[in-house]
Amino acid sequence: MDRREKDLTKGSITRNLWSLAWPMTVSTSIMTLGPFIDAIWIGKLGTASMAGVTVSGTVVMLINSLIMGLFTGLRAMVARFVGAGDKEQANHVSQQAFVIGAVLSLLMAIIGLFFAESILRLWNLEADVIEAGAIYMRIELIGTFTMSFGLMAQSIMYASGDSKTPMIISIGTRIFHIILCPLLIFGYAGFPELGVTGAALSTVISQGIGGAIGLWILFTGHTRLKITLKNFNFDWSIIWRTAKIGIPASLGGIHMNVGNIVFMWFIAPFGTLAIAGHMLVSRVDMLILMPAMGLGSAAGILAAQNLGALQPERAEKTAWTAISIFTGVMLLFSIAVWIWANSIVRLFNAEPELIEMASTFLKIQTVSYMCNGLMMVMMSVMNTVGDTLIAFIIDLVTMWGIRVPLAYFLPGIANLGVYGVRWALVADTVSSAIVFIIYFRSGRWKRKKI
Repeated sequence: MDRREKDLTKGSITRNLWSLAWPMTVSTSIMTLGPFIDAIWIGKLGTASMAGVTVSGTVVMLINSLIMGLFTGLRAMVARFVGAGDKEQANHVSQQAFVIGAVLSLLMAIIGLFFAESILRLWNLEADVIEAGAIYMRIELIGTFTMSFGLMAQSIMYASGDSKTPMIISIGTRIFHIILCPLLIFGYAGFPELGVTGAALSTVISQGIGGAIGLWILFTGHTRLKITLKNFNFDWSIIWRTAKIGIPASLGGIHMNVGNIVFMWFIAPFGTLAIAGHMLVSRVDMLILMPAMGLGSAAGILAAQNLGALQPERAEKTAWTAISIFTGVMLLFSIAVWIWANSIVRLFNAEPELIEMASTFLKIQTVSYMCNGLMMVMMSVMNTVGDTLIAFIIDLVTMWGIRVPLAYFLPGIANLGVYGVRWALVADTVSSAIVFIIYFRSGRWKRKKI
């Protein structure tokens, strides 16, 4: 049997998890490089360009969260049908995803074309910052179709059980982006000097190439699921079912980004040092939790396929296997971070005061690392099997019922200061993990119909 045709609902759970998870982790890591690459080169254009792109990038990330959330429904339904061995229905769902992608792309293009400046004025920015930011936002949003169809192709391949092909595409397109970005910004090697416009275009062009390659692979069958538009017809019931699963996931992604912005309001009054320390630790967190994203996504796809194959107990065992593996990994990470916190911070900045504060932030954060990984894996599993609403509700309740109130009150208790704000984040993570465990063990997610 061809490797791509292997039935992932059978055989070793650990081996199947690993085969899916490591390429997903690599792909996710590569995806996060995009904004960093743009930031490195745009920083050389001046503070106005950098500020404008930073604010615009925040808006674009919110919109990307919306689109990624909606395609959670696509991933959930395709994985169920693949697990059930019904590739015809998996293809039918994929066909309807083109309608969703086209509508979303058109809507984002309209927003970018007509409302970019209005959105940026909400921050009371200076005129030159708005000008630079509007250029970047407009091109990114008009070019959303490249990201939408690339993400759609990636989601279908993931759901079918092929994570290596999307990884190869991600590596290739990111290398192309790294090369193209400075050429278009500064006009090297005979290219036009486009500044901020060049940064946005390099992203859209590289995403477009990646998306085109992904769709070509799907339509030619060089992956586990071959897509065809033969006998295509609009199926509003499938579109609605996909959207019904995806909307809570979209709201959850947006809410997470909004929560990060709100949390910064509690950090900011403690000064530049606290902000710098918080941002530094956030970047370290992102790197440490990358494996949780890959492992959680893999566990979710396997769980959904197993539910489609009418194997709910194997689906649950898959989730707990992923959680056990990642908990062990995070225990080792936590010990390493606790011991070498100062050295980790020193890699980013050598200022003694920042090292002291940020290393304390890191040590506080180790309390939540294992809970954070557990929570991310469970949330990913629940989202991918289609139980997206409860995950959004848990995040909503714990953030506004625990994180925000504690971030307000803890700094004044026992002179905790800014460290109280960081402890509020830990309390939110631990509380969320406890609620997720209770719900997860109830087994309701295994009976979710989509």
